Amino acid sequence: MTAPTHDQPLVTVLIACYNHAAYVEASIMSVLNQTYPNIELLVIDDGSQDDSVTVLSALQARHGFDLQVQENQGLSRTLNAGIARARGTLIVPFGSDDIMLPHRIATQVSYLAEKPEVGACSANVETIDHHGQVMGAREQRHRDLPFRRLEFDDLFLGRKPGPSAATLMFRREALQRVGGFNPEIRLEDIYITLAILRAGYYIDVLGEVLAQYRDHPTNTFKNGRFMIDNVLRTYAEFSDHPDYERVCMRFRNSMFLKFAKNNKPLARETLKQIPLRHWNRKTVRGLFRLLAPRPPQHPS
Repeated sequence: MTAPTHDQPLVTVLIACYNHAAYVEASIMSVLNQTYPNIELLVIDDGSQDDSVTVLSALQARHGFDLQVQENQGLSRTLNAGIARARGTLIVPFGSDDIMLPHRIATQVSYLAEKPEVGACSANVETIDHHGQVMGAREQRHRDLPFRRLEFDDLFLGRKPGPSAATLMFRREALQRVGGFNPEIRLEDIYITLAILRAGYYIDVLGEVLAQYRDHPTNTFKNGRFMIDNVLRTYAEFSDHPDYERVCMRFRNSMFLKFAKNNKPLARETLKQIPLRHWNRKTVRGLFRLLAPRPPQHPS
């Protein structure tokens, strides 16, 4: 990195690691290799049970970033504690399993300059597998989306694709205005983006790839019950919206369809929570999946 100048704001990158020993070195090195010179890196291990602390300690000894090791507090509490210690005016919570492209921070800092109405900036991502290999075109749902400016209803009502958590850069003042992350909600990115939009800021999503999102067996979105519980808990924070019930039922229908084939008990439980008046095409498609006979198992 070149030396920072007075007109380059300090960016604090927060990496909270939990059982990502296999991935966290690539994540940290992608931050250290940024072309932007004025970065503060805070790394927190949140009670990992694997070899993460050993990996992090060796990296910290070589590169000198700020490392804290703590008992498990959960991601939202960990990020709030990191924000309280951060010195940057721009805050980047970053997954310990994802990878930044080298120009990511520089691109977003430049974009946010002179745009005080934008509380957060995001961008597209490229999906990689757990080995770091780029996945096929069918898995690249967030790689080629166009630029979009989001208001609250755009995200809450699903009018436009939302921001990618792997590329979020927040203004510190926006995080402070909404009180930071909600410690009672473990799916942190949906809540914080909705809260910032509700506070009157825009979120702008750039139409270029600035990070690689790692798809692996322990991704949060693959835990169906966790996703359903935490998304609905997030929506409940905005229950005064006139379309609150419709938004919740739209989400339940999507989850019913998603899990009707591979998690039938969760699908049946979800279906019971969808009144007939809220059934739609996804409900019908999910019913076909749910009731379809299993293919015969051939002996090996």
